[in-house]
Amino acid sequence: MDLNTLWYILIGTLYTGYFILEGFDFGVGILLPFLSKEDTSRRIVINSIGPHWDGNEVWLIVAGGATFAAFPGWYATLFSGFYIPFFLLLVALIIRGVAFEFRSKIDKPLWRSVWDWSIFFGSLIPSFLWGVAFANIIRGLPIDSTYNYTGGVLNLLNPFAILGGIISTIVFTFHGSLFLTLKTADRFLLNIRRSSLQIWLPALLLVLAGILFTNFSTNFFDRNNGIGFIFALAALILLILSGILNRMEKDKPAFLLTSLVILTGMASIFISLYPNILIAYNTANNLTIYNSASGPNTLRTMTIIAGIFVPLVIAYQAWTYWVFRKRISVEKPTDTSSLEY
Repeated sequence: MDLNTLWYILIGTLYTGYFILEGFDFGVGILLPFLSKEDTSRRIVINSIGPHWDGNEVWLIVAGGATFAAFPGWYATLFSGFYIPFFLLLVALIIRGVAFEFRSKIDKPLWRSVWDWSIFFGSLIPSFLWGVAFANIIRGLPIDSTYNYTGGVLNLLNPFAILGGIISTIVFTFHGSLFLTLKTADRFLLNIRRSSLQIWLPALLLVLAGILFTNFSTNFFDRNNGIGFIFALAALILLILSGILNRMEKDKPAFLLTSLVILTGMASIFISLYPNILIAYNTANNLTIYNSASGPNTLRTMTIIAGIFVPLVIAYQAWTYWVFRKRISVEKPTDTSSLEY
């Protein structure tokens, strides 16, 4: 395996880790205004992701930095072509972060309601835009011979991309609902379970529609001997099993399976792309892991640095999840007295 392939796999892993971890707290944020009108219950929802949401975003920062350093051509074309959607995504993430910090500063219903809806839109917009971005990568982009994106913003909002945005949003929402089944207790847990069951079937139907749409309207799954299609079907099967386990109140296995849904879905995309990283309408203009990569010395140095620091980051984040592993109860005052948000 050469360094170009190694870094392609690493970047794919970083984005996958980001969507698994940030995906559930996006889902929690989307569900926040609808699960309860009581402030205590909403604080419990927010505190379920309070120790984690900012750490989860580190995966995006590292993924973006790795993309810039390892494949500057990919970074330049992608971030210039998707400039406006990514700008909106960044603004949404900023508002979301501010909302987490400001919500508890004033104990007034209107103040807290404004920040609750800020968390909602700050979670909904990135969830949708990430799906739009990856759907356009699957569909292909208007890229010229100098590897510049030549389309406009409206070109990115095609029906295929909109479907991709809806799919990512509802999968993250289902993923977030299952995370809440691990973090809540008592009557609130029962409410969460009911909500997750209501989300599961639409998520399943939309994922199926996305696979069929991709298979029949593009040649994306034809690449690399159709292995990407196998992973896409695996994601669908895992989603079915997750819903069944959720109905059986097997919370931990159900959440694990939605994590695997995201993993296999991302694997399907990256396997089907390889060795391309952006597909152009004119395939002669495709960006690959070779024509958009940094020099071998840069990749070699980055490999050494990543080998040292990535395990440390993973170990630290795993430790935080272990420390904050307990459920948060609505019924017990001692569990809510230390709520921060």
